[in-house]
Amino acid sequence: MLRPWTLLLKERVDIAPDSPRYMQVAHGLIHEIERGRLLPGEYLPSSRDLANALDVNRKTIVTAYEELIAQGWLASAGTRGTMVSSSLPRHEAVASEQLPVPAAIAVDETEYPFLAAPDRPIAIPVGHWRKLDEGVPDGRLLPTDLLARAYRKVAEDAARANSLSYRDPRGSPELRREIADMLRRQRGLMVGADHICITRGSQMGVFLTARILIRPGDAVLVERLTYEPAVAAFRACGAKIVTVGLDEDGVDVADVERACRKHRVRAIFVTPHHQFPTTVSMRPDRRLRLLELARQFAFAVIEDDYDHEFHFGAQPLLPMASYAPARVIYAGSMSKLLVPALRIGYIAAAPQVIDALAYQVSLIDGMGNHITENVAAHLLESGEVRRHIRKTAQIYAARRDAFARSLDETLGGLLDYRMPDGGLAFWLRFRDTATLDRIETRAPALGLSFASSHSYTADDSAERGLRLGFASLDEEEARDVLHALGRCAID
Repeated sequence: MLRPWTLLLKERVDIAPDSPRYMQVAHGLIHEIERGRLLPGEYLPSSRDLANALDVNRKTIVTAYEELIAQGWLASAGTRGTMVSSSLPRHEAVASEQLPVPAAIAVDETEYPFLAAPDRPIAIPVGHWRKLDEGVPDGRLLPTDLLARAYRKVAEDAARANSLSYRDPRGSPELRREIADMLRRQRGLMVGADHICITRGSQMGVFLTARILIRPGDAVLVERLTYEPAVAAFRACGAKIVTVGLDEDGVDVADVERACRKHRVRAIFVTPHHQFPTTVSMRPDRRLRLLELARQFAFAVIEDDYDHEFHFGAQPLLPMASYAPARVIYAGSMSKLLVPALRIGYIAAAPQVIDALAYQVSLIDGMGNHITENVAAHLLESGEVRRHIRKTAQIYAARRDAFARSLDETLGGLLDYRMPDGGLAFWLRFRDTATLDRIETRAPALGLSFASSHSYTADDSAERGLRLGFASLDEEEARDVLHALGRCAID
């Protein structure tokens, strides 16, 4: 006679008919053992009887029994049949009525606490959206045959050199040398390969920097409008976020000083070249004052130089790291130079800081993706990156101008903006927040996706706006999307 647990086992198997039946039976038996309703040493029904009870093929039961015997859950007693392994611990039996039958393998529920994701995710959800990004290049402009040739060459070279095993957590030596050379020539940083740590994008670099700087309760200063993923990284490392003012000339350094006198400040996060999200540049006098405050109060300046690659007017301002390297940790990436999908970022800092970052890399990543890193090194060394930037800069300049014309046509009179002299995005300030609210409320119904205005605000006093990238859309695509935004704005 079959026992009551076979009814629960049948319900479990019937829940997920599309998954392998023998695996459902095996998981069901493990569940009954774990719950104490099948005890060590207890004999199971014959494969024929259990197959009849569950309405499955006998081979299914035979396969499930064999799988569990191999794993040590069951044991074969020869002609006497199959039993629960006597080596398993004995659990107190739980009555069948006390527990609902879980779905196939109860992967949607947990019995342990964990840090849940916030209600509003940082990343824009994927799907069939017309996406307005925050300022990324158009991946369609990077020749795929160029990438394919580079990957083939690098992979073949690595195989010949027997260098496909674990490598330096600081990253590919070739790429570190190329990035150091690029930073010396283009950004004025007097660095070598020992000053560079390669990361999976600049966000990983910011997070690792937070890991080596911050202890729970330390204050990190950010501007009232800022880059949300960086703030989230600091919070995840235990930082107390303190906001400081921001105006047309960059961070309010008087506010920074007041915060330093009130809190134990460990770092400030800034994007001084083109402030994220507003695109304003920090004035030289404020840069110098900020660096002096960093010296006086012994905090680090985390400088994210995220979009110096494209400029349409004057030459970009040199980063603070170029003239105050002892006080600045410099973060950058190759997402604008190539494409974000390659996931190549870097930190430039003193060698002992790089060693500390590399240790953190070894904890979470072991090492970087040396194949992709050497592809990027090859493209930099061969001059392909420079040629690609020269070509795309002209395209992006035209797209910037067309984007501004479309903004004027569709949303003129409802917002203010300044024409960006560099970078790949506009910052839109709405004259009436009700207009912004209508756009954000109605956009999903029109299939539009963009970062929420709230994602840029580090506190409730910050003025909301939208940061819209213009580079990844051609002129027709941008016009279509902006016309849709205009329809959303109509009262």
